[in-house]
Amino acid sequence: MPKITTYARSRGITVGWDLAHAAGNVPLALHDWDVDFAVWCNYKYLNAGPGAIAGAFVHERHGQVLFEDDNVLYRKRLEGWYGGDKKVRFEMKKQFIPTPGAQGYQVSNPSAVDLASLSASLEVFGMTTMEKLREKSLLLTAYAEWLLHDMLVELQDEAGVEKQPPFRIITPSNPLERGAQLSLLLRPGLLEKVSEALKEGGVVCDQRKPDVVRIAPVPMYSTFTEVWQFMEIFRSALKGDSK
Repeated sequence: MPKITTYARSRGITVGWDLAHAAGNVPLALHDWDVDFAVWCNYKYLNAGPGAIAGAFVHERHGQVLFEDDNVLYRKRLEGWYGGDKKVRFEMKKQFIPTPGAQGYQVSNPSAVDLASLSASLEVFGMTTMEKLREKSLLLTAYAEWLLHDMLVELQDEAGVEKQPPFRIITPSNPLERGAQLSLLLRPGLLEKVSEALKEGGVVCDQRKPDVVRIAPVPMYSTFTEVWQFMEIFRSALKGDSK
């Protein structure tokens, strides 16, 4: 991210990042990397729940509000009531004066319920650091990967080397090129039956048709025991399908 951002900005390109799978998953330094703006969802690794409010970062150079005589100088944007400076918002002037920072880009009022859900999660994040969470995440994901490789050997020995493996990991093997998630490409025709078996086993994971399941041991609340338990359920799901 810093390399791409530096390269693009050196050529006058505005740089925005989609951090849907990064926020709450890996350490980020958007200001220090000179990113112009970024957006992300909070329902995923930031645990705010389905339908949760999203998040945005705006570099301070784009959030500056300066006054020159009777003019207000700021980066033009879609202007909304809740982006206006609270000190003058109710004066009802025709001139828009934004709140300094990212809040000046706000168009409308967010849902109080959504904010409460996110706030509860961020309180927990405030008790630790992304560096510590990332350290645990690397271990959890590596443990999951090791168990999956071991499972492949076992299942391949039972099925015979001539049969196509029931799945393969398509996420990069280099830990520095991935977050908490491992994507598994299943043998064609397995997805529905395996997904149903996982659901019956109490496992919540994602599926992407036609043949991918995505597993993510999240360091904030997932344990090594739960990773092992998932593998037992996943193994049974694969074996049950092959009978």
